[in-house]
Amino acid sequence: MPTPQQPSLIVRQKSPQNIEFPFASLSDWLIPTELFFVRNHFPSPDLDARDWRLRVGGAVERPIELGLDSIKAMRSTTFTAVVECAGNGRIYYVPPKEGLQWQNGAVGNAAWTGVLLREILEMAGVKRTAREVLLVGADSGVVDTNRKTASPGPIAFARSLPLEKAIADSTILAYSMNEEPLTRDHGYPLRAVVGGWFGMAWVKWITHITVVEQPFLGYWQARDYFRWERSLGEPRLVPLAEMEVKAQIARPVQGARLIAGQPYRIFGAAWSGEAAIRQVQVCTGDGRGWREGRLLETERPFAWRLWEYMWTPEEVGRYILRCRAIDGAGCVQPDLQRSDCESYAANWIVPVEVTVVPEPQTYEEEFVI
Repeated sequence: MPTPQQPSLIVRQKSPQNIEFPFASLSDWLIPTELFFVRNHFPSPDLDARDWRLRVGGAVERPIELGLDSIKAMRSTTFTAVVECAGNGRIYYVPPKEGLQWQNGAVGNAAWTGVLLREILEMAGVKRTAREVLLVGADSGVVDTNRKTASPGPIAFARSLPLEKAIADSTILAYSMNEEPLTRDHGYPLRAVVGGWFGMAWVKWITHITVVEQPFLGYWQARDYFRWERSLGEPRLVPLAEMEVKAQIARPVQGARLIAGQPYRIFGAAWSGEAAIRQVQVCTGDGRGWREGRLLETERPFAWRLWEYMWTPEEVGRYILRCRAIDGAGCVQPDLQRSDCESYAANWIVPVEVTVVPEPQTYEEEFVI
């Protein structure tokens, strides 16, 4: 049962299951697996590791086939990385956008263990003509039946990575999450972990890896999970890739009542793509502008940073709390939504309104989600 300390997960869709972490309950650097958000495009496949195989082919010298035991026998690597659904924050778009109406909990930080994708590719011998690496999951179905955006019959979830990202130290094939085997909803028996990239690149239930010599233009690359890019003047479509710099306030929640003269901890998390978080700034709406928040824990590449700011409101009234992140590449979280991101990459500042009252008030506990 949910408690004031641990609200329940938020079901955004029952079938296929899509579940949001209650971000207001954030307390630890790692999100426990049972509280981690779930993003499924199709029902989670029920795979038996004894029968499951990973097949690697395409532009390689030696097509290979590996079982889970063979992969686990390879040299393992563990790293902590944050993954955010590209649609996280979609509910804040004005006007509303199509898609799952995620608030701010389709994001999480976990410890992942597996093998470098690069080492699997080296076993197969990637040809010099290779350009991208296609990852194909065991989940499949028909998308948008009878609509213009309909898939051409049943399709698998499949996404490609540029070869340089596929062979980077930040891309692994994981079989463990938070020191336990992957759960079914989180990709058992094997999933991609692509540090710094939105979750659509973290393909779950991988069964096939195909090295390709031309850009992959499959459904999930060219018809969904894209944005507009204007570097050449006229807008052109490009696949989503890196996450955008972003900080979110976990507490206080929208509508919270604070007591004048009492210190309060403004607390949340911040993350970015390939660059590390360098600053989180907080504005409390009391006329003092942006002030420096304190980053918590040690910086680790591709993991998020928890942060806090201690604030003592002196006057009663309503206040608008805002936070913004700045990363090592100099990217600053924007004030306003952008028109070129379709319904994705909602990383603009989302204000939290609180009321400061003169003394404690007695009222029922409320969950704000």
